[in-house]
Amino acid sequence: MCKKAIYRRPFELKNNEGRAYCSSLCYGIVSRKEKPCAVCRKLILSGLNKKTCSRECANKQRKGIKYNHKRLKDKVKSYQSLKMRLMNNKGRKCERCRYEKYEILQVHHKDRNGLNNELDNLELICPNCHYEEHLLKK
Repeated sequence: MCKKAIYRRPFELKNNEGRAYCSSLCYGIVSRKEKPCAVCRKLILSGLNKKTCSRECANKQRKGIKYNHKRLKDKVKSYQSLKMRLMNNKGRKCERCRYEKYEILQVHHKDRNGLNNELDNLELICPNCHYEEHLLKK
């Protein structure tokens, strides 16, 4: 590898198929597996699962990609906004037992279709009434 003149016994060369290295450093250089950077073609170690050699090259590679910065359909956010709309329209109490702690009130779909969010189909009820509705009345 480094072109240093070294001596190895003939049987050592025969056992190693003619490969002889002056040091473990030279052996390490020969055995490493490298692949080119996707942008600048500089060699990088292939075992690291990287595509680029540096942050600069990674930024160049991503330059044309259009990212969607909108939030994905966030179930929690839509549920909170639905609950706020209901509290503004129907009051801050359970519609069945008149429990007044509005922080724990839950949105109930009367027709049990979670996609039907019409205001006349929705009810604002406490967890106890919601439990009774779903688990005790079958």
